[in-house]
Amino acid sequence: MVRRVVVVGAGVSGLAAIKCCLEEGLEPTCFERSEDVGGLWRYTDQAEDGRASIYRTVFTNSCKEMMCYPDFPFPDDHPNYMHNTRLQQYICKYAQHFDLLRHIQFKTLVTKVKKHPNFSVTGQWEVVTQRDGKEEMAVFDAIMICSGHHVYPNLPLADFPGIQKFKGRYFHSREYKEPEQFRGKKVLVIGLGNSGSDIAVELSTVASQVYLSSRSGSWVMSRVWDNGYPWDMLIITRFRTWLGNILPRVLSDWLYVRGMNRFFKHENFGLMPLDRTSRKEPVFNDDLPSRIACGVVVMKPNVKEFRETSVLFQDGTVQNDVDVVIFATGYSYSYPFMEDDSIIKCRDNEVTLYKGIVPPRLEKPTMAVIGLVQSLGAIIPTADLQCRWALKVFQG
Repeated sequence: MVRRVVVVGAGVSGLAAIKCCLEEGLEPTCFERSEDVGGLWRYTDQAEDGRASIYRTVFTNSCKEMMCYPDFPFPDDHPNYMHNTRLQQYICKYAQHFDLLRHIQFKTLVTKVKKHPNFSVTGQWEVVTQRDGKEEMAVFDAIMICSGHHVYPNLPLADFPGIQKFKGRYFHSREYKEPEQFRGKKVLVIGLGNSGSDIAVELSTVASQVYLSSRSGSWVMSRVWDNGYPWDMLIITRFRTWLGNILPRVLSDWLYVRGMNRFFKHENFGLMPLDRTSRKEPVFNDDLPSRIACGVVVMKPNVKEFRETSVLFQDGTVQNDVDVVIFATGYSYSYPFMEDDSIIKCRDNEVTLYKGIVPPRLEKPTMAVIGLVQSLGAIIPTADLQCRWALKVFQG
């Protein structure tokens, strides 16, 4: 019988987990390594070890109507898309409104999670935590891992020959905070994701030139869609899902590509995905096409080789006098607190989980990984639904 549940992390997923546990009459205990809730959305001036990090100007990519907790809507006077500070305020108010803070132990690091010796019968977990240099161990009936996946940067330097002899500065986008220090510089951003495109656009206002390198291209969407409505209110609908399921694949692909190219032709901007029918999450950036059109951001293919002060690209072009390289190459999945790392298997930067939540090889399904799925749309309502489903599994 599941009663005591441990929640790892007090970000948006962790708070949803605590609240859902309380609604089911369970006893949640949340361990958060930092001093406040918010996780990814709690901005700090310096990147902190073991925590997600965002830059100062991050805005949401989902509108307030589609990204709120199901039972805690945003105030009417909030804009459709919010700055990270405003979202952090909302998260804090959510925790206070539902009295979740008393279930959280801040500045407490989870150092080890392992199966109880009698796991095959009880499904229990032994959890070791550290606070102020002191370790404690406790036994819980179930565990909900809500530590996110924007913590451990993926920096594949081995894939970039010559990077060691490059005399300029290079770092992962996790370290980026604001553009002023790059004024007058020539900057190469590697990676066409949300972070890469945001950083490239922001740097284009101060840098002498910005180059944005993409290996495979990507669809780029604006937050504002038909008639000024938020994109997700029009795209993420039951009708569109139903239509996509009944149409022949060829017709569905044609409509998809046509829709993505409706505002600008990606091929003309060097953005066309190699797999143009791929349904992977697009990049959301309202300004990138105009910055490319103005020449302040120049699209480049993948890097072939770094030299001391220049970069050779796959198409044979060379860019000289590059001062800074920012690797916006995403993040790696890692759960360093798991004693048995085979429970949550990571292969080729993908995690195998049943329904994207439960490790499939457990004798007892008493572990859930929340908020790991890359859904088209907001993570908050997705995580909330995952928590509700996971608790039903825990309770049989």
